[in-house]
Order: sequence, then C-alpha cells, then structure tokens
Amino acid sequence: MSTPRFLTLPPGVRRTHVETSRGRFAALEALPGSGVPERCPALLVPGFTGSKEDFIAVLQTLARAGRRVVAIDMRGQYETVGPDDPAAYTCASLGADIVALAEALGPDPVHLVGHSFGGLVTREAVISRAVRLHSYTLMSSGPANITGPRADDGRALLATLPQIGIDQVWSVHMEPQAIAKGVPPEILAFLRERMLKNSVPGLLGMVQEVLNCADRVDDLAKALEESELPVLVLYGENDDAWDPRAQAAMADRLGAVKVVIPGAAHSPAVEAPETTAGALTDFWNRAERMGRCTI
Repeated sequence: MSTPRFLTLPPGVRRTHVETSRGRFAALEALPGSGVPERCPALLVPGFTGSKEDFIAVLQTLARAGRRVVAIDMRGQYETVGPDDPAAYTCASLGADIVALAEALGPDPVHLVGHSFGGLVTREAVISRAVRLHSYTLMSSGPANITGPRADDGRALLATLPQIGIDQVWSVHMEPQAIAKGVPPEILAFLRERMLKNSVPGLLGMVQEVLNCADRVDDLAKALEESELPVLVLYGENDDAWDPRAQAAMADRLGAVKVVIPGAAHSPAVEAPETTAGALTDFWNRAERMGRCTI
C-alpha cells in the first residue's frame, strides 16, 4: 500500500473526473504553469490498494515540463465506482479501461505509466495494440505474479476479507501496521477512508490477478517491437514487492531503458519524487524528440 506523505494539492493540480466510453474515472489533473500544454499528455495508473494520490508528489514537477498529467483511480478504487462482479477486475478488463482513458484524453498519443499492479493492467492495453501511445513506463512492476511477503499479504487478504469484512481488515491488520510505521494522523485518516471506499469485489478480483498473473513479457516485447514504442522500466533499488533483479531481467527482455531510483523501495513517486519525476521527464522528452510529439 503506497502511503502519500502529504495530501494538499500543489499549485496547478486539481481534482476532476475523466468521462470515457467505459465510465467515469476520478482523477487528479496537473497542468503547466501557463495552463497551456505544449507536449503530449501523460496518464498515470496506480497499483493494488493504491489511488491517484500516490502520484501527488510528482504531478506538479511533471506538468512543469509542458504537459497535461492525469493520475486516475481504476474502477473500484477509492473514488471511482466499480461493478460488484469480481470478474470485472481482471487485468484484461481493467486494461480496456486504460484504452478508453487514453482515448478520452484527446487525439494525441499519451505517455503511459503503470505502477505495481497498474503495470500488469497497462501492459494489457499495450499488448492489445488498441491504444495510441508515445511511450510506456513500467514502474515497480514485475513480469508475472507477485511473490514473497507481499504475496503472503495478498493471500491473507483473500482469505480474511470475505470472512470479516473490509472494516475489520483495516482496523485489525492494516491500521496497526500503519501506526507502527509512524504514519501521521491526517495520512492515517486518508488511508482508512481510501481502503473503506474500495470495492470489496474489486479488491478480491484484483488480488486474484496479482497472485496468479502469467508472465506476458514476450507478448509485450512483440507489441513494443511492432510499434517501435519506447519503454522504460523504473524501480527503487530496495523494492520489496517484485525483486529488483527480476525487474532488471524484464527490462533486458523488453530492450527497455532501465532506471533504478536510489533510496526508494516500492513507491518511487512517494519515496523519491524529484528523482522519479526527473527520470520520467527525461525519458518522455527523448521519446518526443524521436517521434516529434508536440501539440
């Protein structure tokens, strides 16, 4: 669970919604200081139990380079309503939402970023070849299902959530962990609100996906090669979800640019926002120079 360090929106960042052919998605939108984007937009997709707020610390910096930057809640996450069917939360179904979101941002190709589980979702959009992109970034995401302690947490959630309910999952398991880490009261209150607003079927569907997701790196590599799409694999040197070595190997399989964020773990946009925003901006600028993407 990514834990934002602040919740006050920076100048130029606002709460909004994106209307798409597949529904309405809650979003944070950042615009350049002039209010006029001169470069291609960016779409940021959070991970499991995360939300658009996971990107608060990087939005203003990313937009300052001349872009419209939009971070969203996926269906069933926090402020985006989702259906009650767990089958609606497969990576493929959620990936179709990403295609619709990219289309809704306008005619220009977007820079797509998927964090953690959001990486497994966004790669479905890329593999589908149905989305117009200018670059693609996998942030702290792996080639297949999650393993290790994070997988144990996922299996525990899958077992306990239907039995005790989301309120008890928060108060018995998640809240004590957050308090032990010294999370400030105002952030703790947000984490509680976010968790309790999540769709329970959505949580169950997503956790099934993150625990059982197949390795689709070869499919992704083929789609990237056919489209000549620039790809970045970015992760913290201390990532405790997907092993950094697995992410490095994935980058090699994809022929991707690789950036390791010093001092960061699983949430570089929270733990090292300036370094992360700088790496994304440099990558996006290079991609645009190659593809001459201007508005």
